[in-house]
Amino acid sequence: MLLGLVGKTNVGKSTFFAAATLLNVEIANRPFTTIKPNRGIAYIRAKCIHKEFGVLDAKCIEGTRFVPVELMDVAGLVPGAHEGRGLGNKFLDDLRQADVFIHIVDASGGTDFEGRQVGPGSHDPLEDVKFLENELDEWFTGIVYKDWSKMSKLAEQKALDSTSVLHERLSGLGFSKVVVEETIVALGLDAKKISTWSKEQVLSFTKELRIRGKPSVIGANKADIPIAEKNILKIREATDKPVIPVIAEAELALKRAVQKGIIKYVPGDDHFTIESRTLTAPQKEALDKLSNLITKFGGTGVQKTLEAAVYQAYKGIVVYPVEDANKLTDKNGNVLPDAFILKSGSKPIDLARKVHSELEKGYLYSIDARTKQRLSSDYNLKDLDVVKIVSAHTN
Repeated sequence: MLLGLVGKTNVGKSTFFAAATLLNVEIANRPFTTIKPNRGIAYIRAKCIHKEFGVLDAKCIEGTRFVPVELMDVAGLVPGAHEGRGLGNKFLDDLRQADVFIHIVDASGGTDFEGRQVGPGSHDPLEDVKFLENELDEWFTGIVYKDWSKMSKLAEQKALDSTSVLHERLSGLGFSKVVVEETIVALGLDAKKISTWSKEQVLSFTKELRIRGKPSVIGANKADIPIAEKNILKIREATDKPVIPVIAEAELALKRAVQKGIIKYVPGDDHFTIESRTLTAPQKEALDKLSNLITKFGGTGVQKTLEAAVYQAYKGIVVYPVEDANKLTDKNGNVLPDAFILKSGSKPIDLARKVHSELEKGYLYSIDARTKQRLSSDYNLKDLDVVKIVSAHTN
């Protein structure tokens, strides 16, 4: 799945991206440091299951399996992006295929709407949450409402399925037909006479569509700056989205210390152990500060934000596909070789599609590795299921 890092410029998106993926990206305190989207692999944590089956999982680290997700850091947003201001058109276009948005805000209120640095507390980060959602809603509405009268009347004249017509118009944004249909029903709109929808109803439709089809979480970065605590509480009171305190710079420093063999640290932990015996005085001081920081906040928040995006916003589950339901191996004998993220409510054939399109084409049935029973086609996959897919195209 693809997680899109969004937010205005200069709030720490690139630092969050670098900390999550350990890719070298340009990080600077100036607007539009990121122009082309950066893409990399981050990981979420899942429970290891090998002991339950009495096998050995080489990918398990202290009881945790790290499952890959793709992370994309796009150009920063400024007000008026949906009208093409700043890098708005590019920003929005880059986000088309993201499954979930991670909205990074400067919780200290130290950057204004344009991404310029101001004194902490000078800006209200809650306004950043509102303006980003408004920009997305206006962008989606512009796409839907283009030639609306002509399109809607033509659909009715030809007795076309209005849901399919709307889905076709929105398919480039990654919205499924099911989400389009659910949105229409939820708002009580007339699906047979969309030409009667007012512009306000179209706006309500696109807003609800964003909420359902592009869920988001808020990463409240720079949470260690004193005034941030008050701002984070304010954001939480004003939204039903997960809001996670984040200190992206601390996570990046910890990951780099691990690379250098200085410390042992598992992403998401609230502690680390020192491995090096030749630390300089400045290094010791820096590590003491980091230790106090992650103890106070229960971690840096980077890992928690990624997992909130997958498990809470997307309602994701982790499923292990195998070829041998007894040994839990693939055809090469690798134990639990892969773990895939699927949306809650996914069926066995959805897993087949995720693994490989050929498996889906030849799909016959699936077997639950725990019960050794064949799964029905309408079975709802559950978190940590282990499934053998039987397909005419398995080999």
